[in-house]
Amino acid sequence: MTLIAILVGVVLALATLIDAFEVVLLPRPVRRRLRLNRYFFKCTWAAWVWCADLWPSGRRREDFIGVFGPLSMVMLFALWAASLIVGFGLMQWGLQGLVPDSGSVGLVDQIIVSGDAFFTLGYGDNVPHHSLARLLVIVEAGTGFGFIALTIGYLPVLYQHFTRRDLQLIEFSARAGTPPTAAALLGWHMHGTSAALERWLRDWEIWASDLVESQAVYPMLAFYRSQHEGHSWLGSLAVVLDVCTLLIAGADDMRRLQATATFCALRRVLDEASESLRVAPARPVSTRLLDPEALRLLTPTIRRILPDWRDDEPALEAIRRLRRTYEPRLEGLAAYLLLQLPEWINPEVAAGERFGRDAVVQELTDHHPD
Repeated sequence: MTLIAILVGVVLALATLIDAFEVVLLPRPVRRRLRLNRYFFKCTWAAWVWCADLWPSGRRREDFIGVFGPLSMVMLFALWAASLIVGFGLMQWGLQGLVPDSGSVGLVDQIIVSGDAFFTLGYGDNVPHHSLARLLVIVEAGTGFGFIALTIGYLPVLYQHFTRRDLQLIEFSARAGTPPTAAALLGWHMHGTSAALERWLRDWEIWASDLVESQAVYPMLAFYRSQHEGHSWLGSLAVVLDVCTLLIAGADDMRRLQATATFCALRRVLDEASESLRVAPARPVSTRLLDPEALRLLTPTIRRILPDWRDDEPALEAIRRLRRTYEPRLEGLAAYLLLQLPEWINPEVAAGERFGRDAVVQELTDHHPD
């Protein structure tokens, strides 16, 4: 029994330390399926979604879902600490049966003593009599001290990546509207030049490259809701992908280069997020359909930016093929994270076929009536 207790304690402590090392310190993605934090997020997110489904749709439900990201990190740190304390407590309890004259302390009391050593409280209610047990206390105290230090240093890095991800959405919301649409985004740029649109897409290529790194190393960032109401990192990514799809399908070779680069970078974000969260692509894809009527409304706006843009049958077929490369993963992530994907065209704006200045005026007056 003592050997089993020691073995379980060693496995529990080592598994926790490896998991904490991979999450906090390792600057690369970990593809191994058997990970403590992976099962933690899978179980806690499933429970959180179940509770969220009890709420009616609206702001309160969204606020409840938005709490999960930060709270899950606190719960993960608490799980790591509890696992280490129990693991070292089992090792101390098991050593009593192997080392003569080492005293007889119950398992619960040994776990309490282990917590005392882990947080370096120094009560000294139970002092080990054997040198091996004392060495184990020293190791646990050093582990606890390092664990607390790494936890304090980890959270600012995590929030730095979250801020860099969300900062791009401030500028995006002004151009794409609330809720964002590809039509509103194109309408914003139709009075400018195609070069200005290409520079803007270049900024989003850089944003996507940064997000690939963040999503690979910090997959829990996907659970962090945006601080801007009506927007999300996944919805913004969807709108820019939609715009790139239109430009690639109907523009000439010289005008599609930047759109192609941005499209590839954004699609890689979807691949990385789906892989890190183990989310399967949605089958079949049924939402956000771009019908011919919607494309007819978009065509004049696009041609104000790119006069040679085509809407012939080859271009339509190219749009369908390109969408099949990202829509399944996009909708799979949206369903998993309980995020709503934006439409191609705002129905209220499309009813009057207003884009560009009129759409912007309506957007501003709707959200700022005073």
